[in-house]
Amino acid sequence: MNPYASRSHKEMKDVLKNPEMSGPEIHYYMIRGGVDKKNITIWEPGLIGDEYIKSYGHYHITDFDEQYEILSGEGIVITQTRGIDASGQVLDSIITSFRAIHVKAGDIINIPRRSGHLMINTGETWLVTRDNSPVNLREIDSVSHPSHADYTPFKNMHGAAYYVINKNGTPTLEKNPTYTEVVKATIE
Repeated sequence: MNPYASRSHKEMKDVLKNPEMSGPEIHYYMIRGGVDKKNITIWEPGLIGDEYIKSYGHYHITDFDEQYEILSGEGIVITQTRGIDASGQVLDSIITSFRAIHVKAGDIINIPRRSGHLMINTGETWLVTRDNSPVNLREIDSVSHPSHADYTPFKNMHGAAYYVINKNGTPTLEKNPTYTEVVKATIE
């Protein structure tokens, strides 16, 4: 089993603010070891237009406590929670909580259960993280698309509720117009 995967610019176009903009051939690299060995992810630095390079984003479909340790670099981790209607149906276009947290080497971030999340590299060097996501390497395509993660809502909504853009050299949130209702947010 090959534990390596990468996310190409072509694959990332689904979730970019400006998918027609050019970018690096590979946005980030994944080495999956699962719960026992942990998982390493490495993001390239840079911009796609004015948007920082980021991960695709996904929601967990099972309850577990995921933790990211920032090994090198700096960035922003985003977590968001979807709304639920009266019948219990999840509403992808309504976000009831949203956090954008600045992180740097040495920080540890806990991801709330069932929240959508992604990582953004806002630094000048690689952003490197280690996480305890329970990737089952025996599954088909487990490295790139593990079964505990649902990438479809981020694809359908063209990214998270806010894009993180470079505005005059400063990471800034810009609302994703695909969402119908989002809470106000700032970078912590």
